[in-house]
Amino acid sequence: GDINGWNFIGNKDNQNVLFENFEYTRIVKQQNVNDVNYTKAKSLYDKELQKRQTENKNIERFEKVYLEAKSIILKNTGIDVKSKSDLEKVKSNDNRILGAKDFLSKRYSMGFKEEQLTSFKKLNSEYLDYFLNTGFNPRNIVGDDPANMQDRNYGNNDVKGPRSSHGTSVSGIIAGVRNNNIGINGIARDVKIMAIRTTPSVDERDKDVALAIMYAVDNGADIINMSFGKQVSPQKSFVDMAVKYAEEHKVLLIHVAGNYGFNIDVLETYPSDRYLDGTEPSNWLNVGASDQTLDKKLPAIFSNYGAKHVDIFAPGVELVTLDSCNSYSMPSGTSVSAPVVTGIAALVLSY
Repeated sequence: GDINGWNFIGNKDNQNVLFENFEYTRIVKQQNVNDVNYTKAKSLYDKELQKRQTENKNIERFEKVYLEAKSIILKNTGIDVKSKSDLEKVKSNDNRILGAKDFLSKRYSMGFKEEQLTSFKKLNSEYLDYFLNTGFNPRNIVGDDPANMQDRNYGNNDVKGPRSSHGTSVSGIIAGVRNNNIGINGIARDVKIMAIRTTPSVDERDKDVALAIMYAVDNGADIINMSFGKQVSPQKSFVDMAVKYAEEHKVLLIHVAGNYGFNIDVLETYPSDRYLDGTEPSNWLNVGASDQTLDKKLPAIFSNYGAKHVDIFAPGVELVTLDSCNSYSMPSGTSVSAPVVTGIAALVLSY
């Protein structure tokens, strides 16, 4: 089979989707109130939109006061303050300057760094401009009909895509070269990674997930690691079909429990280990994240849980792994717990 993989979120001209809507944004956008998912989608959408708009106002308000405090000090002392050590050079009896100094000093003591402001602003605008923006239609890049499972001739072979750090971190945990005195040791030695790109920044589409599972099965994958998930699944029947296909071919599916802190026995997240008819696949493991302490705080605070629908917990807090561009990172999330289990499963299989 082909182990080079496929990118389901790009086109033949090598343009790729980087940002996408949340799935609930896509449902709200269609304004079909009779859709079974509409009520849930609308409530998730309204809640998140309000949260992000409030956050936006807070960031703007903070930035205004922060820049004003910096400017008062700069104008009067010539010092461009960026950190606590800069503040120590500011000497004055002027109340305005002392007030500005006090404001900044408190922020820096709480661990605030100026570059955080830039990254908060950037992230928040990604929510408002892309994830929650009903006028944003990135699927036009791909050019297929995402509601038609027969429309399959799309994508490209650029599995790296514009942002590959998540996939690189996941692969590193499974298969980072062992015992070469460089960086980390992955868990499994004799494995091949088939990289399949389905998940943009934010929600993957059910059709891409279904076709990706089938692609992996057809090309000889033994285990499929799925470090992605979302809260609504309008074309769940597509995914169910692919999971059954994997089940028939004895391919193991290892999926994240998710990072919402939910009990997923009660609040289902997707893709899920229950078919629409209520039965369950036999080839599916849901993985929660464990923390670094052996006490009642063992489940990571963000991890979804569920006596019935989370099968196993694996380390998921600050795992050192590979990142893109020859670097390393320490991500947390069930996204890194799943590949721990995938690596162990591969180890078992290779004996």
